[in-house]
Amino acid sequence: MSTMIPEPLWRQWHDETSEIRLGISSCLLGQKVRFDGGHKHDRYLTDVLGRWVSWVPVCPEVDIGLGTPRPAIRLEAAGAQPRLVMPSTGDDLTERMQRYAAAKVDELRHGDLDGYVLKRASPSCGMERVRLWGDDGSATRKGVGIYARILMERWPHLPVEEEGRLNDPVLRENFIERVFCRHRWRTLVRRGLDRGRLVEFHTAHKLLLRSHNEAAYRRLGRLVASAGTLADRELFRRYEDEFHHALGSKTTAKRHANVLYHALGFLKKHLTGFEKQEAVGLIEDYRKEIVPLVVPITLLRHHAAKHRVAYLQHQLYLEPHPKELMLRNRV
Repeated sequence: MSTMIPEPLWRQWHDETSEIRLGISSCLLGQKVRFDGGHKHDRYLTDVLGRWVSWVPVCPEVDIGLGTPRPAIRLEAAGAQPRLVMPSTGDDLTERMQRYAAAKVDELRHGDLDGYVLKRASPSCGMERVRLWGDDGSATRKGVGIYARILMERWPHLPVEEEGRLNDPVLRENFIERVFCRHRWRTLVRRGLDRGRLVEFHTAHKLLLRSHNEAAYRRLGRLVASAGTLADRELFRRYEDEFHHALGSKTTAKRHANVLYHALGFLKKHLTGFEKQEAVGLIEDYRKEIVPLVVPITLLRHHAAKHRVAYLQHQLYLEPHPKELMLRNRV
């Protein structure tokens, strides 16, 4: 007698006909668009994450007409907003880049994305700690790339990260989790929002939301419970705002441990004393950073499936993204 392998949990709210689309700085895909004619190919992005997403490459500097290779550009301090300048010629590219960025972001929003990976330290694409040059020739790490700033201002819900920060396992897991959550939300919207589906969506994400921001999770719960007092458009707008805000809060070992104990509470009637002690031991080992997060989660998923605890079996916290990415093996 054959046993059907269950569908991966993360797929249950995804539309297989709709790609997970991420914007990306073109140089990270290996395209030779850098000022020196080179690239900054990131193998993790193309060879690992690229199996699960479709990339939308953008190079703002090439798109505004700068050649390859080209003279270097930099950010220079100038009042409230820095200027984008080509020192070798004195050309000020600020307005040209700002006009381009506003139009490009509007274009990308029309097609929609699930996230964006930017090139760190770039005067156009860097999201933080970009060199900002002063009149005296000194530089601080307080700048934000012109394109990146406009992207983040005009699209606050979009998960955005730099390739350098993605070397941090916690930031990597957090970013990719947000990407998959955004795709699930877009799928829900595309299929037609209704209050019943919103309740199901919220229920499936409860533990995941709690692992990020307990206060935001509670606000979302109150919002869903008060659905009858709000017009549909306002309800879904406010839910989307709060949902993405909650996911923007970084998870911690303490938050994960609290959620793991909460999940264990749904199993207490089904487990033997030894099994409960084993689960508590693994949660504590995780909290002390002796084992990675995947270890206690694997045990809880096993017990949830064995005892058919439906609530836990449908909690996306237990598998928010493909296990092949092995993100929780390192946090």
